[in-house]
Amino acid sequence: MAIADDVILLDKKLSELITRYEQYFIGLEKREPLILLGEVEKLVRRYTGTPITNTMYKHRFTMLVARLNTYREHWNRILKLMEDGRYSRDRFISDLRQNQKQKSERVLAEAVAPSAESDLDRLVNEFREARKACNLPVDTITRELIEATIEKQKPALVAKLGTEHLAFRVVIEDGKAKLKAGLRKH
Repeated sequence: MAIADDVILLDKKLSELITRYEQYFIGLEKREPLILLGEVEKLVRRYTGTPITNTMYKHRFTMLVARLNTYREHWNRILKLMEDGRYSRDRFISDLRQNQKQKSERVLAEAVAPSAESDLDRLVNEFREARKACNLPVDTITRELIEATIEKQKPALVAKLGTEHLAFRVVIEDGKAKLKAGLRKH
């Protein structure tokens, strides 16, 4: 190939190399584009010691080499920061993943413990409302009373239904509020 074709090829490959490195740094590419970097460096080495007689191509070639060297220093600096764990994109992604993990652990912990609490509170409120609808007194209905009633009935319900995953609801039958148990849907 002639120098004219090689300079045009070097310009295209250098532009593609810059794009691929940027994609690598933002996380779109999984691997550093070392093969393309090797091709660009090979083109540069081909004409580094060779005198170029055409001034336009000589100037364009030296500008492309200077551009490559500048970008190479920039890429090496970013790679060093990435290795040290100080690159802001990596820190951002690391912090984001850590925050998501902590949030999911918190949500899971809240879902396990307080869901039983909130279900019990919901049942107490529904039971009181049902008793009010039936014109029955609600002063004696406490959280502890509902909890004790459920715990008292649980062994018989587990034996009858064959599972410990029970869901309770409040129904009104014959003018009285009652707790009914059923299988919990996941």
